[in-house]
Amino acid sequence: MITINNYVKVSSLQEAYELNQKRTNRVLGGMMWLRLGAGRVQTAIDLSGLGLDYIEEDEEEFRIGAMCTLRELELHEGLARYFDGAVKESVRHIVGVQFRNGATVGGSIFGRFGFSDVLTCFLAMDAYVELFRGGIIPLKEFIQMKRDNDILVSIHVKKDQRKVVYMSERAAATDFPLVACAVAIKGEKIFCSVGARPMKAILLEDVCPKKEEAGDFARKSAKAVPFGSNMRAGEAYRRQIAGVLIRRGIEKIMEG
Repeated sequence: MITINNYVKVSSLQEAYELNQKRTNRVLGGMMWLRLGAGRVQTAIDLSGLGLDYIEEDEEEFRIGAMCTLRELELHEGLARYFDGAVKESVRHIVGVQFRNGATVGGSIFGRFGFSDVLTCFLAMDAYVELFRGGIIPLKEFIQMKRDNDILVSIHVKKDQRKVVYMSERAAATDFPLVACAVAIKGEKIFCSVGARPMKAILLEDVCPKKEEAGDFARKSAKAVPFGSNMRAGEAYRRQIAGVLIRRGIEKIMEG
């Protein structure tokens, strides 16, 4: 059980940042996973009054506020149209509609959870995080950084014409993924993001193979990814499934 001593609905990002510098304080986000933990929080920081629950689109990018819910992400027509439903596919298995109405994009990205479908999907895209103090950083660099007390403001996803497919393997439809995979192709380059290893997602970048080489390329890529075992699946199983998902992703994109 988690115990919260004080609650503050902040009126500015500066206020949120200053409060978050104390180790015993926490940003709530959607509070879907935080509430399942144990311990004591001195001050819970609520960002819901800052207007960060938006998805904006222009000719160059999508900007997704940190407090945007996974359900809003799932239903956004612009994201679905531009990325061929990959973003919708990455969230549709997450627990259920009620849960997705509360869980936030910022919580999924900033937490850098190994099981995060959202992180795995965005990692294969040309995505960036905007931090209050740290500025705009490529997502692939952000996930390697040590966790700190900055505030995640938004996620920027560039429109660079890449084609994206997202797939996952689950023991049950609403369970955590056993393996998650996003494949993106832009011109002569391919980007493969593999999550639920069970560690956080990792990104592979390479020269795009020909369609008939997809199987060999997928097996080689799966061998290059470090996997581990836990109560959900073993290392060898995850590697085998990842190779299958990568191959299917390549073939799906190339088949149009």
